[in-house]
Amino acid sequence: MTAEPRLDATPNLDFDGTTPYEEYVRAWQLSHLQEPLSDDPGEMAFLVTTQVMELWFTVIVHEWETAARALRGDDLPGAMAALKRSTYELQALNASWEPLAHLTPAQFNAFRSALGDASGFQSATYRRLEFLLGEKSASMLVPYESAPHIHAELEKALHTPSLYDEVLRFLFRRGHEIPASVREREVAERHAADPAVEDVWQRIYAGDQHSDECRLGEALTEVAELVWRWRNDHLVATRRAMGAKVGTGGSPGVAWLEKRAAKSVFPELWTARSRV
Repeated sequence: MTAEPRLDATPNLDFDGTTPYEEYVRAWQLSHLQEPLSDDPGEMAFLVTTQVMELWFTVIVHEWETAARALRGDDLPGAMAALKRSTYELQALNASWEPLAHLTPAQFNAFRSALGDASGFQSATYRRLEFLLGEKSASMLVPYESAPHIHAELEKALHTPSLYDEVLRFLFRRGHEIPASVREREVAERHAADPAVEDVWQRIYAGDQHSDECRLGEALTEVAELVWRWRNDHLVATRRAMGAKVGTGGSPGVAWLEKRAAKSVFPELWTARSRV
């Protein structure tokens, strides 16, 4: 039998070298990655928040790659579990905007020059996230031509089927009428809405509400909605901090974010709803 733990026991405080927690989490390294470039105290919050967002991008990419791999192997429970985890992580990612969402133009301008040509659209991990959603674009690899390891990783992601590609192929193997033009499309190109795919989702949603396919559709819809909220929160925070000015790194700023926020993720899942 296992002995009951003593309530008066004290934790082990004597370790050789660093602590097991530090070895696993690398907390010291994480907390010393911040190097503000201005004297403004607000820059620290901006820098840490941005780094936190990058960490959430990393785990969400991991979840969606796990889901895509599971669907490729017809493991729906594995895919659903990864998609569900990603919704919690997307909620946490979206909450990361809170420290930045209330910056006034003067507060942002106090450290904006420290950013130089840096801009969020240059994030390689976020680009992988977008590629997994089907938002493919070879031109987005150009900024990384001088960073071979990053360029190679993104090029591989560009030519790998997206999460949605794997969803549609999974539906085809389940007997749904996904046309060959969709199943065999050039995966390095952006996904374009297809009427035949909309028809498939319409039939799924008009049928058994407890079917595997309907449950998968709802899991994807939850992901799509949270991605839209991320894009919209980004737009609102940017509009509040800098209005319609040109973004850092010469990006179009608010105009570009407005265009992104207007796009639907997994578009046929949304248009099919009007026909059910």
